[in-house]
Amino acid sequence: MLKFLRRIATLIAIVAAIAGLIVFAVVQPWVRPIASTPPAADPQRLLADVKHLSVDLYPRSYDQTETLDQAARYIHEQLRLAGAQVSYQDVTVEGMVYRNVIGRFGPANGPLRVIGAHYDSFAEVGVENDDPRGYSPKTHTPGADDNASGVAGLLELARMLGRGEQTRPIELVAYTLEEPPHFRSEHMGSAHHARSLRQAGREVEYMLSLEMIGRFSDRPGSQRYPVRGMHRLYSDRGDFAVLVGRMGDFGQTRALKATMAGATDLPVHSISAPPLLVQGVDFSDHLSYWAQGYPAWMVSDTAFLRSDTYHQASDTYDRLDYPRMAKVVQAVYAMSQRP
Repeated sequence: MLKFLRRIATLIAIVAAIAGLIVFAVVQPWVRPIASTPPAADPQRLLADVKHLSVDLYPRSYDQTETLDQAARYIHEQLRLAGAQVSYQDVTVEGMVYRNVIGRFGPANGPLRVIGAHYDSFAEVGVENDDPRGYSPKTHTPGADDNASGVAGLLELARMLGRGEQTRPIELVAYTLEEPPHFRSEHMGSAHHARSLRQAGREVEYMLSLEMIGRFSDRPGSQRYPVRGMHRLYSDRGDFAVLVGRMGDFGQTRALKATMAGATDLPVHSISAPPLLVQGVDFSDHLSYWAQGYPAWMVSDTAFLRSDTYHQASDTYDRLDYPRMAKVVQAVYAMSQRP
């Protein structure tokens, strides 16, 4: 009996050790922040950009090509004013030409750092609606958090980068066609950009996707998770930003997390998990770079796991937390400056 109990105890210890290693690999705990003092991002500028994209340039869905083009032109002009070398990348889908907008900083050669955000918004085309325009916020969402917030962050990042000389090549990319019906397909703007880099033989150090970065809450229970019990590993409050990566990029995830966490006082969590086990870890443009074998991460407010306005008419600019959104941008700036 004693021998049997010892075997059981050993088995339990092995199972516990394996579980601990899995948690360590998934959550990346005990990361020591690398302190830095990035320049301040401007919350009011972020608000102005989100409002312009979600109100003045509404709707930005794939079927509303006129306003989608207006959004592309606005992004192009803001990147130019920030000091970037700006170009369009055509994305042709079913005979229609859409456009990515690319802003380049730093030297032309060397391992590339890509930071991107999609500027299109969600629409349920074909749903009956009594608005004479053929669309309304019920069918074509304003897309303030999803993803005017990410684009506004990208534009503010460009302004911060443009204030100094960049010694490493950085591409800021505003993507078209991330939302359905092209979501997770070869037609996504990010898929076109990632393929073009691979075809050119370009080395990519990392890619960061800014996917919904404006919703925060200190209310207990405001953060949801796709797997039961995950709140015990993170937080039940939606007061943090998350860095999402692949299991195989564990070491670089820890390094990026350390940089991100040391840039501001905003809490930062990270996760590396298979998409089959944790829903949502591949639900953005970073997926396109994984498909090309490039290391890529998503920076997010956790999207539908926190926001009750996801793909809704209520995803409006006045619902966002711009001071904390500015801290996310400062953290991304710090990552862009890593040695």
